[in-house]
Amino acid sequence: MDTKEIAQKIGSTFIIGFHGHEPSSDVKKFISENKIGGVILFDRNIQSPTQLGELTNSLQALLPDHSNGQQMFVSIDMEGGRVARLKAPFTQWPPMQILGEIGSAALGFKFAETMAKELLCVGINLDYSPCVDILTNEKNTVIGDRAFGNEPEIVSKMSSAVVRGFVKAGVLPCVKHFPGHGDTIADSHEELPVVEHDLDRLEKIEFVPFKKAFRARADLLMTAHIKLSKVDPEWPATLSSKILKDVLRKQLGYRNAIISDDMEMKAIFKNYPVEEAAIQATNAGCNMLLYCHTLEVQQRALDALVKAVVDKKIPMGVIDGNVEMVAKIKKNVLNPYKPVDVAAISKIVGHPEHMKLAKHILRKEVPADLAT
Repeated sequence: MDTKEIAQKIGSTFIIGFHGHEPSSDVKKFISENKIGGVILFDRNIQSPTQLGELTNSLQALLPDHSNGQQMFVSIDMEGGRVARLKAPFTQWPPMQILGEIGSAALGFKFAETMAKELLCVGINLDYSPCVDILTNEKNTVIGDRAFGNEPEIVSKMSSAVVRGFVKAGVLPCVKHFPGHGDTIADSHEELPVVEHDLDRLEKIEFVPFKKAFRARADLLMTAHIKLSKVDPEWPATLSSKILKDVLRKQLGYRNAIISDDMEMKAIFKNYPVEEAAIQATNAGCNMLLYCHTLEVQQRALDALVKAVVDKKIPMGVIDGNVEMVAKIKKNVLNPYKPVDVAAISKIVGHPEHMKLAKHILRKEVPADLAT
């Protein structure tokens, strides 16, 4: 197998970000030549709903072979509240904390299903949501109102409902941030948080909503860039085979895909060379790697992984397994690919019924048709 074929296999497990309302020619070349598996979109990429629909169509056209369900992941952070990349006229949803305070699983399901309609109409098929962290530390502003609450039971109930709502609509949800980011003060965007909990505590608290989400058919899980010093004193979770293989896979029985949080966040980027981090994350058990910002970093990571396979530092079987897992999700979870109907976007984005549902949630009301 030549290096180009290896690069394309590894590329299919990458999700990358770029700057501007459309990718540069270099980014387009990187995507098409390496068959990159997906992109992540931010405010910086979005001008209007129509422009966004045209952008996602052009991104999908970079990899024109959509046979057997192999479309690109077009992903976004759209949780509600302060983590909402889609601004008005898209429906503006309250933060997860309010859904948790209401505590209605039917409402959580309807919320996700409705949000998914607006995502799909502009070509977004993967949402990094729900945040299933339990807010056990009130000083944790990184998570804060992004969490459904501070009790495992309510977070589990609402997380499961949101996962099911997204899946029903054909959007892939991603539960985050394993093994739990709820009891941290440090922001992993800036530094590496250290958590002192042992496995017994994690089993009783942090892992509970993850296990419930797995049963609700969560096909994708995002790691947290945090160090569990009593579980693995050497590596943060994203780079830890003890946490991803021994705990997540063996102990908790999770069988689906694992994606890293952004490998360019400073918790990783300041502490490990790009090349080492990419290789360590892959060997530790990450099936997909997320690079949100810089083409040069994305290229370095890809090149390092190709070299690691050639040098037998990463078994080819690991890469093949990751490729197969990504392909299976695209085939089995996503709706069959068809280009966005740009003319129909305005009829769906900010629909009065969607806005009405958002207002019900903001007022902490359960609509009559969802009351049990």
